[in-house]
Amino acid sequence: MLVGATSEPGKLGYGIVENLAGFPGAVHFVGREAGVLLGRPVYARVESVPDPVDLAVLLVPAALVPDSLEACGRRGIRAVVIASGGFRETGDNGAALEAACLRVAARHEIRFLGPNCIGIIDTHVPLDTTFLRPSGAPEGPIAFLSHSGALVAAVIDWSRGRGFGFSRLVSLGNQADLTETDLLPAVAADPFTRVVTMYLEGIGDGRRFVAAAERAGCPIIVHKAGRSTAGRHAAKSHTGALAGDEVAFDAAFRRAGVLRASSTEEMLDWARTLAWAPPMRGRTVAVVTNAGGPGVVAADAVERHGLALADLADRTAAGLREFLPSVAGFENPVDMLASASPVDYSRAVEAVLRDDNVDAVMVIVAPPPRYVAKDVADAIVAVDRTKPVVVVTMGGPAVAEAREVLRSAHVPDYGFPFEAAGALGALYRRSTFAPHTPCASVRDPAVVVMPTGTGWLEQSAALKLVDGIGIPSVPTLAAITAEEAVRAAGSLGYPVAVKAEVPDLVHKSRAGGVLLGLDDSAEVERGFHTLSERHSDLRGVVVQPMAHGDVEIVVGVVRDEQFGPLVMFGTGGVDVERERDVAFALAPVTCEDMEYLLATTFAGRELSETAAAAVSEAIVRLGMLAAEHPEVAEVEINPLVVQPHGVLAVDARARIDSGPGSIA
Repeated sequence: MLVGATSEPGKLGYGIVENLAGFPGAVHFVGREAGVLLGRPVYARVESVPDPVDLAVLLVPAALVPDSLEACGRRGIRAVVIASGGFRETGDNGAALEAACLRVAARHEIRFLGPNCIGIIDTHVPLDTTFLRPSGAPEGPIAFLSHSGALVAAVIDWSRGRGFGFSRLVSLGNQADLTETDLLPAVAADPFTRVVTMYLEGIGDGRRFVAAAERAGCPIIVHKAGRSTAGRHAAKSHTGALAGDEVAFDAAFRRAGVLRASSTEEMLDWARTLAWAPPMRGRTVAVVTNAGGPGVVAADAVERHGLALADLADRTAAGLREFLPSVAGFENPVDMLASASPVDYSRAVEAVLRDDNVDAVMVIVAPPPRYVAKDVADAIVAVDRTKPVVVVTMGGPAVAEAREVLRSAHVPDYGFPFEAAGALGALYRRSTFAPHTPCASVRDPAVVVMPTGTGWLEQSAALKLVDGIGIPSVPTLAAITAEEAVRAAGSLGYPVAVKAEVPDLVHKSRAGGVLLGLDDSAEVERGFHTLSERHSDLRGVVVQPMAHGDVEIVVGVVRDEQFGPLVMFGTGGVDVERERDVAFALAPVTCEDMEYLLATTFAGRELSETAAAAVSEAIVRLGMLAAEHPEVAEVEINPLVVQPHGVLAVDARARIDSGPGSIA
């Protein structure tokens, strides 16, 4: 049922009327006046429409939408698309209308898409609730969910003539009710969908999205737009400063096996290969080309995308020598020279596909000087492609027919080697992704009591919290006078470090709040007075024995608004923000997260096996603290000193947002 039907061709309502005409079931129109439209009756009121009605599409002025939604609810209609604009995106008045729609929907148990969206397209029903012209997205195996309705229209138009099509397209609009996370399971479970693509500008409930993506039975590729660094400027710990919005998305997508594309075009480039090619068992690629230069470019592209050129077996090279010129290149890339015929292409591709060292093949077709590119494409299509094969058709009109042949046969084609290698890289990452496994629990049986109050803790309290969750910390004594500092140093043993306790002073070293290597009581006394002069609001100091180790690292947690707690690990010290040798993962960390944290940082790669085990346990414990206690906003240990038999927290900072709790 469409509410807002019109007979005026220039109106959006007429566009929906035209597109709904292709629906094989019953379609009802509601307009300002009763009548007939495209051979179907038009009703003046929702109540007059005959039963049954499974879906209502509303395209009326925003002020009339709550009443139209109410009429749908009284009729028992439980699924609605609100295509109308003029809601939250326009300001406070629109937001109030949107809130009214939510109240009506809740009262009648209605779920609605939008408002401010162009609706849905299901090419296999077929059903098209949009006002797009021309109607009829090409049918295919790729689903597309988008926060932008205009992008849906552009993607449909861009896809025409490129050999691929869509199963379902959904414009999400304002997502007042239904969100990308609500729709993902249904779209992924669609039997006609082999790949889900998404254009997202944000995610409302990040952890629920991750769970839905983990359960999806097909690949998910996301183009996430709206990169922002504004949140970093409000952070006070190194962990918070380094954990921008995009870091959280990367960690979440890695956990769920979601592939992140840098553009909408790249997303759809990858989707074609993931939809049409078999899985890629390993990372090796063979390149078959009729031109040396593109072969070199392809070799670079393969490595840039985390893949490797295959070492061809001796028998493969011997087989190639049987039919290629003696001056051809028989190593990888295989350069057949410009004289390569369609038969040469088919035989060469067959030869490298049979090689056990090859996991995928990239075929480059520069315009052949003595043959027709279409015939080359026919020869490639005829090969039994038991492994992924992508083709680079370099050129314009000379290879246009070849592209048509490849697309008709569902062989992915690209204009340049870099795009083809990117698609193979995405295929490899998806093919080798496995669900994450939890790290073994390392919690102590004792109960660790969380500190009361909110805000930044004093360092002694932060270290007590860290020590309480099972991460050993350096002995620390607090002092509020020079005499107390001297007594503390004497009991701990020289040399010592003396650190200022100043409200909201998080980066003490940067502000001159840390004195190291004090060797006697006189130096401690002078140090206390020095800190008093530097910091007028000094509350006291903490005194610690000097701690030494092989490596200084940083571990921390920070809470992201969309995805919850993130764990950070990397090279520690005062220059952590400048060095930026850090990596992030969702908390609590998994075994796969831990492998990533250690493998992608210099600090992790330099750890011995024993040290890596101790550091991993500290990361797990810190991640569990944040995951189990939402009041923990930030915790950072910097440095965490790696010693021969374990780790030792030397400096810690922590921020609590709400009341006390405990870890059982």
